[in-house]
Amino acid sequence: MVIYGVSFDLVGKQPIVLLKTAESNKFLPIWIGHPEAAAILMKLQGTSAPRPLTHDLLVNMLGELGIEVVRVTVTELRDNTFYASITIKQNGSELEIDSRSSDAIAVAIRAEAPIYAADAVIEESAIEFEGDEVNEEEIVDEFKRFLDEVSAEDFEAAEEGFELLDPEDEPEDEPESRR
Repeated sequence: MVIYGVSFDLVGKQPIVLLKTAESNKFLPIWIGHPEAAAILMKLQGTSAPRPLTHDLLVNMLGELGIEVVRVTVTELRDNTFYASITIKQNGSELEIDSRSSDAIAVAIRAEAPIYAADAVIEESAIEFEGDEVNEEEIVDEFKRFLDEVSAEDFEAAEEGFELLDPEDEPEDEPESRR
């Protein structure tokens, strides 16, 4: 998966991170908190805070301890909540740590680790756009229509909608997965 962008739910003004499958035109919208949206956007835009933010601190600590962030995986959707894990490696041993998906994504972008989503999550929650060429304007229009009609509580049935977030408006299983 790649981070396609961060947007706002037009109804509730809740931030959404939009992940895209690397090999197809499937998009996975994940509702996140404002601090995590700001942390993800800051890194996407190549900016940094004067002092380390929480996700920066975590990645810095892991690095100082000789621990590598191998990957993050959105593992499941349960009760309208996405679950994730952060896979770390130290001295040749891997360990999976339970995480909120928004924190896992914020860590992945800082550690330059790949992001995966379980096949079941993609099948259940992804939105697919037909055709070989992705028309970004068409995707934005469809996501805007979708977000006009959906709330965070019923997003797992998402099928359309998207609005870009202006950063100045906001403060700050591998075998069963797809990249």
